[in-house]
Amino acid sequence: MAHTNKPEALRLGITIFIFLAVLTVLEFVIAIALNALPLLVVVALTKAGLVVYYYMHIYKLQDESGGEHDSYAYKTGTNRLGLWLFLLSDSFVFGGLLVSRFNLLGFTRPHLNQILGLGVTVVLLVSSFFMNRAESMMAHGDKKGFLTSTLITIILGAGFVIGVVGVEWQLAAAEGIRASSLVDGGIFYMMTGMHAFHVLTGVIFLWIVYRNARKDVYSAERHWGVEAATVYWHFVDVVWIFFYPALYLIGSVI
Repeated sequence: MAHTNKPEALRLGITIFIFLAVLTVLEFVIAIALNALPLLVVVALTKAGLVVYYYMHIYKLQDESGGEHDSYAYKTGTNRLGLWLFLLSDSFVFGGLLVSRFNLLGFTRPHLNQILGLGVTVVLLVSSFFMNRAESMMAHGDKKGFLTSTLITIILGAGFVIGVVGVEWQLAAAEGIRASSLVDGGIFYMMTGMHAFHVLTGVIFLWIVYRNARKDVYSAERHWGVEAATVYWHFVDVVWIFFYPALYLIGSVI
């Protein structure tokens, strides 16, 4: 296996920081000229994604970007880049929903169950902890610990979906919040529905990874599927960190 391709990693790092500088200037212009909070949120989210990518994954690209095209290291580096490009594109979908929320509702919000909102948020945050623990255990060859932590993550993820779609939607409908009636209903169901769909796909992804691990598909040295599932799960967690205050906390009740 070939070793580090440091010039390529350096160029990628410089490119990322150039984008960060441009986005910072854009942030300043938006704040001074437009005073548009939704646009600032989108720019901030994009910058946060770039920072997370650099500090969490640039070192892996440095270690694995070299090698033959048919090597596991090369394929992993290529897949990793593809995954992050997908997540970046997906972040614009969620960013657009955030912009729509503030553009249509301003600093008002629908009347939602605060206890339930806090509860499902805690469940998702805890699930992210167990997913991170699962990846760490697989990296150290602890298959039993990986299976246990992944199964806990799957259960918590399913609990989040049930809490939002099965419980919160019913309570919201009882409060008169319907997608076909007012703008607040459309925004609420679109944001929570899109996010719940991503969590559900994440649960399916994790179940596939769980079954593969039981068949000894992964090892401490080769577990790209586990890493991809972990990154995706953290992504949907971060999205909810923005959605939760936007839906439950910011503004006065309509």
